[in-house]
Amino acid sequence: MKPNVDYSLYLVTDRDLMSAPTMEETVAQAIAGGCTVVQLREKDMGGGAFLAEARAVLPITRAAGVPLIINDRVDVALAVGADGVHVGQSDLPAREVRRLIGPDMLLGVSCATVEEAMAAQADGADYLGVGAMFATDTKTDTRPVSTETLCAIRAAVDIPIVIIGGINPKTAPLFYGTGISGLAVVSAIVAQPDIAAAARQLKEMSKEL
Repeated sequence: MKPNVDYSLYLVTDRDLMSAPTMEETVAQAIAGGCTVVQLREKDMGGGAFLAEARAVLPITRAAGVPLIINDRVDVALAVGADGVHVGQSDLPAREVRRLIGPDMLLGVSCATVEEAMAAQADGADYLGVGAMFATDTKTDTRPVSTETLCAIRAAVDIPIVIIGGINPKTAPLFYGTGISGLAVVSAIVAQPDIAAAARQLKEMSKEL
């Protein structure tokens, strides 16, 4: 059965930016600070290594009752028993991913237009990742999304939306009142000297959404 998810502070990992020595420590600190969802993203890691990392992280998220989402790799998500999968527009189509993972796993889809958002919802997405709201060094193939487009997407679909791309304590308040469900954050948490404190600050800010 699909969990009832709190998307308010959605961590997306990036091992190249981590201030902590291991992924397990990064995830544990982020959850301690208030992250409510963890997406494990490893674009350059082979399947076996990614699977091993997911298996190392899963007990930490499970113990905290936080969903673990696997980026892109449906096979890794299924093999490890993760809570869900997140795919982009150039990954496997959302409809096919839903068919593979069944009805009980979470499915997130990255979107940058109203049309993509509506298609993702129709194809079985549980939530949308909308962005990039701002330019970011963590991903170079992003498409900019205006606040106007974000609001149009919010009006067009009725599933939760998290925003991503340059989200940090300075930019987060710009999205108060837009009807989003959460902040998806990479470097503003994982790259900070005190990961838990950084997450705690953003978690507090997410209460204003």
